[in-house]
Amino acid sequence: MTTTAQKAASLAGRSKRYKAAAPTTDRTTLRSPAEAVALVKQAATAKFEETVEAHIRTTVDPRKQNQPVRGVVALPHGLGKQVRVMVFAQGDALAAARQAGADYIGDEETIQKIERDGWSDFDVAIATPDVMGRIGRLGRVLGRKGLMPNPRTGTVVAAQDIARSIDEAKRGRLEFRMDRTSIIHSPIGKRSFPDEQLVENLATLLDAINKARPDGVKGPLIKSLFLKSTMGPSVKVDVEQASSVKTE
Repeated sequence: MTTTAQKAASLAGRSKRYKAAAPTTDRTTLRSPAEAVALVKQAATAKFEETVEAHIRTTVDPRKQNQPVRGVVALPHGLGKQVRVMVFAQGDALAAARQAGADYIGDEETIQKIERDGWSDFDVAIATPDVMGRIGRLGRVLGRKGLMPNPRTGTVVAAQDIARSIDEAKRGRLEFRMDRTSIIHSPIGKRSFPDEQLVENLATLLDAINKARPDGVKGPLIKSLFLKSTMGPSVKVDVEQASSVKTE
């Protein structure tokens, strides 16, 4: 049980807004997804539109490099932000990308701009397999920023899938990955989203994480789950309840 001294220590150096919200959230109590979302939104009192974040601790041993947890998921209600899509393609796929609403087309001039200037003013990069040899040199720039097209993250797609991939990216395609401490940090929407949409986005994310389970992991993959807003305190969520929510 958390002592008064421990609670005081956890608030040291926090903002007045955070301290005011902390007593209403109580991160030691296990909450249902709906309760947790309501508390997180109640504590999100910043003047800007705060993002609601999920912080998911897995049971994967971080020392085992052959057990990464990563993947891509399309959230049913998106992320509440404009997603700028870059497409590297050629021929008919390039025309399809333009028609599907790609924000940027990776022509030779753009490729040189990325390589020379480090330009990366976009959120998702999608490529067809036939251009990967031409853009491989961009890995030095885009790789560090998590923007390099990669088959494992679903961003290297067949020409006929370009339009669908662009649509998914703009609707709320989300890449998740475990960090070096075995935790996955991910947005699930904005404070302005209806509660049920945030709950459904969370359930969809948890389902995708469980499907990305490494073969060597025994027992439950998800150890604990917390929700918080950008500036607010965290709320502990019942993993089993959150994972059992039905989504459309």
